[in-house]
Parts: sequence; C-alpha cells; structure tokens
Amino acid sequence: MVVFRYDKTFDGLLTAIFDAYSRRTFPDLLLPHGELPPLFTGEVYDVATDAARSARVWKGLMSKLGRPLSNMVLYVWLSEREGADMLLLRYIRKIFDSPGQFAYNLADGDVLEVKKLAHKVSHEGHYLQMFVRFQKAGDDSFFAPVSPEFNSLPIAIPYFTDRFRDQKWLIYDVRRRYGYYYDLKQATEVTIEDDGHLLDGKLDTKLMAEDEKRFQTLWKNYFDAMAIKERINPRLQRQQMPRRYWKFLTEKQ
Repeated sequence: MVVFRYDKTFDGLLTAIFDAYSRRTFPDLLLPHGELPPLFTGEVYDVATDAARSARVWKGLMSKLGRPLSNMVLYVWLSEREGADMLLLRYIRKIFDSPGQFAYNLADGDVLEVKKLAHKVSHEGHYLQMFVRFQKAGDDSFFAPVSPEFNSLPIAIPYFTDRFRDQKWLIYDVRRRYGYYYDLKQATEVTIEDDGHLLDGKLDTKLMAEDEKRFQTLWKNYFDAMAIKERINPRLQRQQMPRRYWKFLTEKQ
C-alpha cells in the first residue's frame, strides 16, 4: 500500500496529484500530515504543498474540462465529505488519462458521484442566497450568521458582493468558524477569536442599530400577516426551507 500525507488543503491535494504523476506512483490512501499509516504500508510519501505545481494541475483540468466542470471538482472538495479527496484523486486521474469527454461518462461510478455531490454543494449555495438574514449593527454594517450543511459559503460570496455592493457586511459560518467581510471594495476571509456569542445567530443588543429591533418586529408581523392558516403545510415548508436555516431566520424566531 502506498500512502500520501498532505496538509488537507485543496492546493495540497492538487500538489499530491502532480507529485503522483511525477513519481509515477499513485496513492492507495490519502492521510493528513502526522497521522500514522495503517499496518503493512509499503511506502509513505509526505507532500509539500506547492502553489506552482497546484496551479499546473488546475490549468490542466481547465483545459480538459472547461470552467463549469472544473468548478465541480472544487465543489466536491467543499463538501467536506469523508473520502472526498480520494474520490477527486480517482476522478482527476481518469480525466487526464482518458481520451475524449470522459467527464460525461455517467456510467462510471466516480463521475456520477462527483456530479451528484457537486450538485448538492451548489444547491446549498443557492440556499444561502435565499435564506441569509442580515442584522444591522450600530456602525451601519450588516451581520449574518449561517451554518450550511456543506462549506458552500465561498461559492455564494460573489452573489452577495454583487447584490449588496453598496453596504458593508459580514457573513459568518458559525459551524466552521470563519466568514467573509465586505468593505465596499472586496470580500476578505476573516475569523473571530471569541465567536462563542455568535453561535445563537443573534447580534448583541448593544451592537445593534437603534432601528434594527423595530425592523425585525415589522418583518415578523408581515410574515404572520401574509400566512394563510388554511394553507399551512409544514412538510412542504421543511422541504423548501430546511430546518437548519430556521435558527437564523428573523421570521422564525
């Protein structure tokens, strides 16, 4: 058995693929740095992440697949599913080693799994666009907590920078403890050292703008007034508005 250990980053994975082709030895298992390999492992290779080698692999994928299908590779990585890195290793190897449009061969199990998983991550990005609820802070910036099933926040950020380009805002993933702050020019990834108070999704009343509570009350009243009791369908509502988002929806508080 051949084991590659890497830093568990996307660039690290692409570097591992580059090194595998250079060494003409492909791993049977991918592990994080420092983790002990299984018994009877024949070879352990530690990958040193390199941006140039990673870029060459990505450029090769772009030339073989084009941007939409290449983005599927990134989406699978953002799924954070166990074994996603090995799935991508097999998939990318097949793309490079097979002639023609192998990415459309849905009879192959890896191709089908990549397509299905990428679709789920992309769909979660659309949920973020629909269900993010901003709260106005005293400094006229806006804050929104999220906790998506997949790490889909990066693929949703371009929508928010375009839709709310005239406002300063912070969208924070409380599950993964990072977010993006937009300063009217660009969105920058940020982390908050003491983010425990953000886990409930409510901005501290001391930090709220004076009219924020009033607007929240108005929105709740509008939501209640528009509801038709005879047509309430909780099952359908859960399908179209997943419960994991309810915690952060003003109208569901």
